[in-house]
Amino acid sequence: MKFSWKSVIYIAILLIGIAVFSQLFTASTQPTEVGLEQVIDMSKQGEIRKLVVDQDTLLVTTNDGQDLRAFINNLSYVDLQDLGLNLTGVDYGFQPSGFDWSLVWNFLPLVVFGGLLFFLFRRAQGVNKQAMNFGQSRARLFSGNTPTVTFDDVAGVDEAKQELREVVDFLKSREKFQSLGARIPKGVLLIGPPGTGKTLLARAVAGEAGVPFFSISASEFVEMFVGVGASRVRDLFDQAKRNTPCLVFIDEIDAVGRHRGAGLGGGHDEREQTLNQILVEMDGFDTNTSVIVLAATNRPDILDPALLRAGRFDRRVVLDMPDINGRVAILKVHSKGKPLDTSVNLEVLAKQTAGFSGADLANLVNEAAILAARRNKKTIGMEELDESIDRVIAGPERKSRRISPKEKEITAYHEAGHALVAKKLPNADPPHKISIIARGTALGYTKPLREDRYMWSRSKFEDELAGLLGGRAAEELTFNEITTGAQDDIKRATEWARKMVTDFGMSEKLGPRTFGDKQELIFLGREISEQKDYGDKTANLIDEEINKIIHNAHDTARRILTENHDLLVQLAEKLIAKETLDGDDLDAIFSEVEPTAPETPVIPAVTPAESTKNKTKPAVKGSPPIISYPKQAPSPGQP
Repeated sequence: MKFSWKSVIYIAILLIGIAVFSQLFTASTQPTEVGLEQVIDMSKQGEIRKLVVDQDTLLVTTNDGQDLRAFINNLSYVDLQDLGLNLTGVDYGFQPSGFDWSLVWNFLPLVVFGGLLFFLFRRAQGVNKQAMNFGQSRARLFSGNTPTVTFDDVAGVDEAKQELREVVDFLKSREKFQSLGARIPKGVLLIGPPGTGKTLLARAVAGEAGVPFFSISASEFVEMFVGVGASRVRDLFDQAKRNTPCLVFIDEIDAVGRHRGAGLGGGHDEREQTLNQILVEMDGFDTNTSVIVLAATNRPDILDPALLRAGRFDRRVVLDMPDINGRVAILKVHSKGKPLDTSVNLEVLAKQTAGFSGADLANLVNEAAILAARRNKKTIGMEELDESIDRVIAGPERKSRRISPKEKEITAYHEAGHALVAKKLPNADPPHKISIIARGTALGYTKPLREDRYMWSRSKFEDELAGLLGGRAAEELTFNEITTGAQDDIKRATEWARKMVTDFGMSEKLGPRTFGDKQELIFLGREISEQKDYGDKTANLIDEEINKIIHNAHDTARRILTENHDLLVQLAEKLIAKETLDGDDLDAIFSEVEPTAPETPVIPAVTPAESTKNKTKPAVKGSPPIISYPKQAPSPGQP
């Protein structure tokens, strides 16, 4: 058990308190004081049973048990019989001299009371000290003498590292830059989606430069009391100036750096006062002060313009989602020190993880290590890594979920429809894995093999929409029935089609323009309203174009599935038997059966009204199943 002085002090106070109470109790039962003449009279009358001489005190015990006390000087040198005491039948004697504990008992209450006052004073002093420190910075200082993170630990952001190497060079040899008249960059803003390594890169800069590193979250500045945030900002920069050269890192700076005038408190808003103090401190640096401020945010659009002007955050370093080369490098960093099997191919994993951030890839490798340990393996194999990709995308397997044979068949045809349509369309991402094992909230999923893409064409949108609706079309063609399994597919298809019309200008009838002025309320930080900049007639045309795009994609999916009906059946049957198909198994199935022309006309789409006329019962009862078609990797220009 860990030793604690506080516990010792509390126990000592408790014991002293018990002693004080016992002393007070015993004090209430002390002998009654009487005169020596009264004691002599009682002895002559034979009322005394015991006499004890204790220095100058005569302790008397009567026959009825009463305790008396009489005082006389030098009693120990006087014969008791000379005092006229009748000692016949009396037990008497002398108490040996020793330490007078009565003095301790008399002064003990004063000592305890003084100790209690001292304890309360120290506690009050501690509270007062905390109150005095309320406005001090809570930044954590990391010494740069023993860096734990360097640029070698950061992968996939080569351009960002190159930008920040100049900051490191300045901190190490600023004379070289100042001799040429170069001015120190006062601030560097790291911009990027969550998980791309902004905080890790800031720590790597401090580790490479070998200088003190102050780290704080922007939310730690703000308190409910006005003025505390500004005080903490002043204290932080005072500490930084005393430790130059150094780095100050403010994480999630958008917590205090939003546009001024957007809060509810007006000019006296605590957040705005904190921002004002940051602006003053950054603009007040001396040219010879080697203090550089690093800040990270994933919402640069809501930052105050004064924070982004030249002279404050001079540089903006963008960290985007890693491409395939970046993902390979990140996987190498996170797999370093882990026993990988010889069958592991990091390049194949990088192709399967398009759209993954650095944090996602770190989680992927960690999940694979946990799976290998759970299976009592000595190395991490490709099987565990593939399983961890699925866990990151769709969640863990739920093999315990009981699914009826009918629902399993519907799920198999649904996922086979997704895969077959995507396989046959040239602009859709080909399927890499199909599974009807429940994961998370999904009964099944189809995982495509994606490529890094930063621009989407109209044909790409159309083919991907057809792949999204392939599951719904397969249910219609096979069972002549529709279920709730395509709920998420239809929702996403509608969102994509609307963005094609209103955001990307991909409508044939409406032409290249956008519709709707989407304004974000800065204080709330979310897109909650849209100002209509078009009339009702245009709104009807927008709905018509969205319906047209979705229906065309649905017709394309039905046409492909009708032309390749034998392949759809074979793929679904194999999926029911094996539950999971990927890699070579999928390629073998797609190459076995050639597309054949349909002998019967295409079955018309089943509308909700027609489905109620069908005498067969709905295939799914109770809560609606969710059949997942994994989302596209996020990229610029993509919905």
